[in-house]
Amino acid sequence: MARPPRFETPQLLDAAVSLAAESGPAGVTMSAVAASVGAPSGSLYHRFAGRSALLAEVWLRTVEGFQEGYFKALESSNDPRAGGRAAARHVVAWSRTHPREAALLLYGAHEFGRDDWSDEHLRRANEGNMRVRASLAALAGALGVHGTEGLDRVSLAVVDAPLSLVRRHLRGGTPLPPHAEELAEECAEALLNF
Repeated sequence: MARPPRFETPQLLDAAVSLAAESGPAGVTMSAVAASVGAPSGSLYHRFAGRSALLAEVWLRTVEGFQEGYFKALESSNDPRAGGRAAARHVVAWSRTHPREAALLLYGAHEFGRDDWSDEHLRRANEGNMRVRASLAALAGALGVHGTEGLDRVSLAVVDAPLSLVRRHLRGGTPLPPHAEELAEECAEALLNF
């Protein structure tokens, strides 16, 4: 009977998230992740083909975790404005609940080595990006707006404005204020009310 692994993949990825939140993508090395959990480096190489695979998994797991709740929020109501408000609120609420992951997402996929990702990692990233674009276009269509200006308005309401609120506090090292979710929702309401 095989011995169960001492270091599980989620534990290793959690350690990588912490390192990325503290030191940026450059801080996520195979040896740093291994040292942070007290694992031999071989434990990482057994699960990840190399540093680029580790970085891809850290980025994708974080983005996909965020997007799961985001899409649920967008689709939470038959009223597209209510769904938009819920999505804007989710950006802030998720960031409050997951501050390390939110700090990681202040970087971009390219800073996590996207140019060196495997075809499978690129496929996952591209599918997620296409789903976001499609959901924003669907929201704009449900609101009766079309074209670049309408899509820009929707993106500002449910992505850019709430992210700017989160980014300011994360980069400044200050906690999100208790009213941050309400601010994000109010901004979304104002921008989507046309």
